[in-house]
Amino acid sequence: MPRSSTLLFILIATIAVECNVEKPTLPKFPAILVFGDSTVDTGNNNYILTPFKGDHPPYGLDFPGSFSTGRFSNGKLVPDILASMMGLKETIPPFLDPNLSDREILTGVSFASAGSGFDELTTSLSRVIPMSKQPRLFEQYVKRVEGVVGRDEAGRILSGALVIVSAGTNDFIFNYYDVPTRRIQFVTVGMYQDFLLNKLQNMVKELYNLGCRKMVVSGLPPIGCLPIQITTKSPILRSCSRKENADAQSYNHKLEKQLLPQLEAELPRSKIVYVDSYNPLMDMINDPHKYGFVETRRGCCGTGFLEAGPLCTQLTPVCANPSQYLFWDSIHPGESTYRILSEKLSASLLTKLSLF
Repeated sequence: MPRSSTLLFILIATIAVECNVEKPTLPKFPAILVFGDSTVDTGNNNYILTPFKGDHPPYGLDFPGSFSTGRFSNGKLVPDILASMMGLKETIPPFLDPNLSDREILTGVSFASAGSGFDELTTSLSRVIPMSKQPRLFEQYVKRVEGVVGRDEAGRILSGALVIVSAGTNDFIFNYYDVPTRRIQFVTVGMYQDFLLNKLQNMVKELYNLGCRKMVVSGLPPIGCLPIQITTKSPILRSCSRKENADAQSYNHKLEKQLLPQLEAELPRSKIVYVDSYNPLMDMINDPHKYGFVETRRGCCGTGFLEAGPLCTQLTPVCANPSQYLFWDSIHPGESTYRILSEKLSASLLTKLSLF
């Protein structure tokens, strides 16, 4: 056989083999249900009286149609990206949207609220929806789903749904670091961590009692590397706060190694997966060029040092290329960052939930 024919045969055979290899896919979930803060709020704050809103430009700059949806980013969030990867929908709607259709309800919604936290004190001034009240919204959701498909089918949807819980950062920033109200009551950060973890535990049990069985709970990011925290702690050198990062790591250790395994053992037929956001973000910060980033210490909106929410407006200039910035504003990652985190989360879900 001539050499050219041999090479062609090998190429065709290789393509045929690759086409027959079944690529891994995410476990099949009938719906995605989301609880948390601005990292996963797809627009609920649009419908409540609070200054914590992302429903104005330049938020949504890279969202389809450049539409400001209430997401605190230039584009989509992790739940949106996961839903798209699973073939459920392109984006996750907020539960408080009065125009939600039955089909959207059945495939999942977000109950999250920007500015929220496990500590009731976190939301006392902002008037957003605290984590403790998001299960009350979920109860309304359950009743509506039952009204659409019946109680048995609703139970199947809830038990098979992917439940995402992402919160905690606001509690530390608002109550312990920048406004140290809770430090009067909790003299060590460990005591405050345990206080928050107890609140989280109660919420997970509530969701379980309402029918949820498959949950992923996110740990804290490197709080000390958020641009707003760098500005308050190291405005000249622009270095991360080691203390705040160490606190986040110790909290995450308690969550991953102690609380979640304990809850999974207590709650029959539950699967509760820890999601590591700390190490992936630190890797992006320490080796930005590996991910295509050129700026990790400030946000794309305005100076990137302080602007977020009502300070990031259509009058505020934005960077030329948001995809090169790890952060969109001084607190929140951009869509490029969320896509990287989503890829890592999907790999974790494949490993830990595929046999459940």
